[in-house]
Amino acid sequence: MLDLDTREWLLTNGLGSFASGTISDVRTRTYHGWLFAATNPPSERTLLFSHLEASLEILGSVVALGTNFWGNGQIEPTGCELLRCFDIKPVPKWIWGQDNWQLTRQLVMPYGLVRAGDWEQRTQGGRSNAPCSMPNAPAQFCHRILIQYRYEGSHTAILRLRLLIAERDFHHQQTAPELQFSQVLGQQQVCLQAINSGHFGIPWHLRWTQGNYQPDAVWYWHYGLPEETKRGLGDKEDLYSPGYLVVTLQPGDTVTLEARVGLPDLMPGVLTPETFAEALKAEQERLSQIFEWREGSKEAEEQRSNYQYPIWQQLLKASDQFIVYRASIAGSTVIAGYHWFNDWGRNTLIALPGLALVPQRFDLAKGVLGTFGLYCRHGLIPNGFPDVNGEPIYNSIDAALWWIETLGLYLEATQDWKFLAEQFPVVQQIYKAFVGGTHFNIQVDATDGLVSWDARGVALTWMDVVIGAHPVTPRYGKPVEINALWYSALCWLSQWAERLSQLKFGEPVRLTKQAQRYAQQAQHVKISLQKFWNPQLGYLYDTIEPDDRRNFQIRPNAVLALSLHHCGFSLQQGCQILDLATASLLTPYGLRSLDPGDPEYKGKYDGNQEQRDRAYHQGTVWAWLIGPYIRAWQRFYPQQSLPFDWQPLLDHFLFDAGLGSISEIFDGDSPHTPRGAIAQAWSVSEVIRHIQK
Repeated sequence: MLDLDTREWLLTNGLGSFASGTISDVRTRTYHGWLFAATNPPSERTLLFSHLEASLEILGSVVALGTNFWGNGQIEPTGCELLRCFDIKPVPKWIWGQDNWQLTRQLVMPYGLVRAGDWEQRTQGGRSNAPCSMPNAPAQFCHRILIQYRYEGSHTAILRLRLLIAERDFHHQQTAPELQFSQVLGQQQVCLQAINSGHFGIPWHLRWTQGNYQPDAVWYWHYGLPEETKRGLGDKEDLYSPGYLVVTLQPGDTVTLEARVGLPDLMPGVLTPETFAEALKAEQERLSQIFEWREGSKEAEEQRSNYQYPIWQQLLKASDQFIVYRASIAGSTVIAGYHWFNDWGRNTLIALPGLALVPQRFDLAKGVLGTFGLYCRHGLIPNGFPDVNGEPIYNSIDAALWWIETLGLYLEATQDWKFLAEQFPVVQQIYKAFVGGTHFNIQVDATDGLVSWDARGVALTWMDVVIGAHPVTPRYGKPVEINALWYSALCWLSQWAERLSQLKFGEPVRLTKQAQRYAQQAQHVKISLQKFWNPQLGYLYDTIEPDDRRNFQIRPNAVLALSLHHCGFSLQQGCQILDLATASLLTPYGLRSLDPGDPEYKGKYDGNQEQRDRAYHQGTVWAWLIGPYIRAWQRFYPQQSLPFDWQPLLDHFLFDAGLGSISEIFDGDSPHTPRGAIAQAWSVSEVIRHIQK
């Protein structure tokens, strides 16, 4: 059995489109392919271009460079045995070779959001991927990937590249009988389109700088997808090949290909051997422009003194992969994780400080916060946006409270009081809805001022898994972190009303009275937060249930409650909570979601969908929780060293799972195998937020 390196790489384009695969170049997931196009950004992601199956002929001897799993368990061919090296920086690059030859392949996915005027820049030698200089101009979308091969050797070589294509939703596999494909061959290009029961699919085309294309339609059946087998999901795929390209290469020659959504005659520019390098340079310049404040700044010097500066640059690059344009709201949003997540409100708001505030992308933060504010309904902030027409999804109790918390952090960083004045009516709407009652029986308890909810069959906190109609961790009643967020929100409201009264934004007398009322209510809630204190355990109850029973489980939500900008717990309580969390929950990759000593603890996140769902919040380690832990530690143990070694998590970022990003979750049990999404926004965000400190 081959020892295949199945660590993964990822490319994105700012629209939700992506390309991904493994170091060994073998596809192991439904989500591996070279062009998943988000035709309704960032949604409707569709696999169009799987890959090119390559072989090289030298002096009559043919070697296959591809590696494939098949449904019968075989691995064939085994081109990975000729793979000499792989590098992810700055883009994925493979080098195959033997004694007398070497073939290099690189992939780059250019940034896909352009606006009126940018096309002219592209075709006249300007910065093709510079940030849009006309923010109010209509958005245009470009989904494409560039591939370049370079040959070195002693003799002429013939490179054969067989196209493997599809048209299917990125969550599902393709089967041969369902589809037909049309192809129209042009000058150094072929236009492709699927036909399914008389309906035409997405037109796209492939073009190349040199070579002869030979139509040769054939289906390849039963590719195996072993990662999906492990996950208990569909694990076989059929791919269609419309033909192959034959390229004769002299030593030093290159061939560049581009796959692009749309009809060929609509595409600007001429494909040349230099196009790949130009696209790579443009992407590097785009990132440099976004993060250029770091160069020469005080923060940059501090960063260099604490950690290797290239790691910081890579973290910022990783953070940008999650920032995408959503067409339905005509604005930026945050993909929660790759490969399979969309944008979620809660995740976006938790991730925003690290993705936008730390790197001083203040316009991004302001735009996202403003968009969420526009969609506030009944005091709730959306946890998801519709892809087409329709209402956003309001199924979170905490998204509205995280919105207030993140708005507060934005205002602390920017002093943008005009924006506060614009958003204060939304803040008040949230306050009134929570006090007066809103959906899911969310309402402040008049007796103690705490927020409660009670709606069966749903899960409204971040521990939100539901199997059938049964939440795994329902947390009905008064969850501890929700009420810590509510306390922080009331403190923010009091500060903001006072600030607005001083700045003459509104009626000073009325605002001053509101500030006093919010402060009094915050004090009431602070006193009531003591209901969560468990003196026998020296920890916080996770929930106070509707019948007033306490949940004794040791979960990280107590740490979340200590980490917010305003904290309602004493120094002694905070230290005791952190001591127990350090002993029970802390791992080298984040915090466990449940104490290993709990009878419900599950130390491995594996098996089929239901088995994994049952383990999701029952012991699984969440990388993003390291951020709240650090903030709490710095608050309650400011003079003591952090009992956390960054190196394992940084090694994971650089060398493990999804190279150049941080996984969503890890097993609770050692060795804490990375699981879930290979790149998660709030995992990366929280490292950025604290690695420099």
